[in-house]
Amino acid sequence: MTENIQSTEFDPEFDSTWDEEDDFSTGDFELAERAALRRVAGLSTELEDITEVEYRQLRLERVVLVGVWTEGTAADSDASMEELARLAETAGSEVLEGVVQRRDKPDAATYIGSGKVSELRDVVQSTGADTVICDGELSPGQLRQLEEKLKVKVIDRTALILDIFAQHARSKEGKAQVELAQLQYLMPRLRGWGETLSRQAGGRAGGGNGGVGLRGPGETKIETDRRRIRARIAKLRREIAAIGVIRETKRGRRTANEIPSVAIAGYTNAGKSSLLNALTGAGVLVEDALFATLDPTTRRALTPEGLPYTLTDTVGFVRHLPHQLVEAFRSTLEEVGQSDLLVHVVDGSDSMPEKQVKAVREVLAEINEKTEAPMPRELLVVNKIDAVGDLGMARLRHLFPDASFVSAHSGVGIEELRVRIAELMPRPEVVVEALVPYARGEVVARVHRDGEVLSEKHTESGTLLSARVRPDLAGVLEEFATNGTPA
Repeated sequence: MTENIQSTEFDPEFDSTWDEEDDFSTGDFELAERAALRRVAGLSTELEDITEVEYRQLRLERVVLVGVWTEGTAADSDASMEELARLAETAGSEVLEGVVQRRDKPDAATYIGSGKVSELRDVVQSTGADTVICDGELSPGQLRQLEEKLKVKVIDRTALILDIFAQHARSKEGKAQVELAQLQYLMPRLRGWGETLSRQAGGRAGGGNGGVGLRGPGETKIETDRRRIRARIAKLRREIAAIGVIRETKRGRRTANEIPSVAIAGYTNAGKSSLLNALTGAGVLVEDALFATLDPTTRRALTPEGLPYTLTDTVGFVRHLPHQLVEAFRSTLEEVGQSDLLVHVVDGSDSMPEKQVKAVREVLAEINEKTEAPMPRELLVVNKIDAVGDLGMARLRHLFPDASFVSAHSGVGIEELRVRIAELMPRPEVVVEALVPYARGEVVARVHRDGEVLSEKHTESGTLLSARVRPDLAGVLEEFATNGTPA
């Protein structure tokens, strides 16, 4: 079935609902751009006489999902397949059928076993599917065996996630990181057929009759591809390292200014970007899709007392996140390890939120192992409570007794979350008592902006302050200290 291309580009001149006072955020424009060329199921524009006009037929890939249930309960297996279906739909596919095989471990040759392959072939033929997606990472041999037997394209969970990342990457760093992960995944899976594997050689050396100019050992096409991929990987690593230096410089500037940093992490589609918008009004893209945003966004926020800190939205996690992505996004994920507080967002409407928490903490542990940096203090935030009933809320409060419960969509619990973030962030540690002359009003303003004022009194000589500040500001106040030196 052919699918139609539906344009949703926004044109204020021809849209009667346009209001010049409407305030569109960056995320709104990105969402409109992403939806400007989308495929809609059920709408056919296929021409009967294709000789009249040159056109390209676009349609949703029709896929069949395949999983191997090796451990856990049936509910765990169903949840994994449901997540795979959502991944496939996010990538632009139409899910037709799902097949699960119960085994102690995946079959080394065909992943699901020869008997199940025959059954799967019948399903593919009856549904008219053109792609099979396996819920696991397949070896090169398993991929080759399945494609030979099924006669359709076969991809695994890793390739599917990489495809979604490739669609949603926008920044230069994000595109480079995704391409690096894709090439690392592709390298051991390069294949060739027929003449593409022949050597360009001739005469006695090559065993053929190539003649003058073609004698020698030659180089196969697959060897050429591997060499080019290795060169491209090396170039991408250099680019990401250079971008990492810029990121480190910006982070160092914030550290030098003693501005606390808070990182938002969590499962994909748990509402991290929505929470960032609710806390800071950042206006970043929000979409009900897996891995909707990949590029980290840092915004300035204020505690209820007016102290500044930074909030960084990081890439989302998922069960069995490909290790290529963890390695490629290492510089981005380091924002989590080097923050002062980690806000771990959980989707409260999910059927198994505890599985989400476990998956995220496993990835964070992997990052911690590679960076050898201690993980910051964690604040668990259960989002989307407006979509949870009373019984579900009771279960969530039992699972996560120390968590904050919010709804970024409706704003419930956001102010309480601000207070908890302020309580858990590192506070200025030096207490000073100083008499600041009225002529130095900028110093008093800085104490209010960057410190915590304990008491303030206006006298004939100036402003008498008792405040908790950081060491750099304590040095500025030293000449005004009433006891000679900061306490």
